[in-house]
Amino acid sequence: MGPATERQRAVISVIIPTHNNERTLVPCFAALVPAVSTGVLRDVVVADGGSHDDTVAVSDAAGCTIIADPAARDLGVRLRRAAAEARADWLLFLRPDIVLEDGWGAAVEAFAAAAGRRGSVAAAAAAFRYAVDADGALPRLAEWQASVARVVRGRVRPEQGLLVHRRLYDAVGRHPDGAMADHRLLSRLGRKVGLLRSRAFVQHGG
Repeated sequence: MGPATERQRAVISVIIPTHNNERTLVPCFAALVPAVSTGVLRDVVVADGGSHDDTVAVSDAAGCTIIADPAARDLGVRLRRAAAEARADWLLFLRPDIVLEDGWGAAVEAFAAAAGRRGSVAAAAAAFRYAVDADGALPRLAEWQASVARVVRGRVRPEQGLLVHRRLYDAVGRHPDGAMADHRLLSRLGRKVGLLRSRAFVQHGG
C-alpha cells in the first residue's frame, strides 16, 4: 500500500468517557483490537472522571491515551478535551459498557470513506444499531423501542455510539457542558446521524 493510498484511508479515534468502569472496559477494549490490526483505529482516548477502581490502570495497560482529571467531572468538558487530544479526524464516541459487533471496523471505514468521496464529511454522522447482550423479552423490547425512536423521531441513543468527522463536530458546537452532553449533541445532529450495519451491544448489567 503506497503513501497516497494510506492518506486516503479513513482512520478513526475512539473516545470513551469513564468513571469506575473497570469491569466493562475489558470486553469493550477487546472488541476494538481487530480494528487496530487493520489500521482503521489510530488511537483510543479515555476521559476519566475520577475513578476509584482500576479503570485508569486497565486503560493504561490497553495502551490508551488517558485524560484523568478528578476535578473534571463534567461529562461535556471531558469529551471535548478528549476530542482535542484525539489524533484522527474521524471521532467515534463510545460508552464504556458497549461491545461492538465483529466486523464493526469495516462498516465504519466504509461509511467514512464514502463520505469522503462524496465530500459530505461535514454533513453526515453515523451510529451503530442498538442491541442488548442478554436473552429475554425485556432486552428485545428495548431494541424495538430504539428502532421505533429512530424511525419516528430520527433519534439514536448514546449507547449506539457516534461516528462524526471533526469538521461536523466543530460545526455543531462540540459537546455542551453537563451530564447529558452526549444526548444533547445527538439532538443537535438530528437526522444527520445515519445507521451503520454493525451493532453496538450494551453489556448486560453494565
